[in-house]
Amino acid sequence: QVQLVESGGGLVQAGGSLRLSCAASGRTFSTYVMGWFRQAPGKEREFVASISWSGGTTYYHDSVSGRFSISRDNAKNTVYLQMNSLKPEDAAVYYCAAASPLSTYIPPQAVRLASFYAYWGQGTQVTVSS
Repeated sequence: QVQLVESGGGLVQAGGSLRLSCAASGRTFSTYVMGWFRQAPGKEREFVASISWSGGTTYYHDSVSGRFSISRDNAKNTVYLQMNSLKPEDAAVYYCAAASPLSTYIPPQAVRLASFYAYWGQGTQVTVSS
């Protein structure tokens, strides 16, 4: 079991930056694949980024590639999402998620699915003004 708490959301102007944090409870944080998703009003939850146990492998949604960066600090049980060059269409509630896969091999497409993750935070609101 792991509990996730996001922070760092807020209001920012288009072109600005925010850094989201997700603090995880428990001693086994380094065994979890971590992901960020977002959900805008009236839309489905959407994959944003994921990071492997060690941080060596990351994946991004095409719409944020080159602008967002996911990282993790296993010593602090925290995963981050650095968001630069924010656009109005990035506005959403951002959720942190954790998965503890049984296999060390994870197909790249799997981490993009919400169903891959067993644990979710409560979300943090990101608002981008134009």
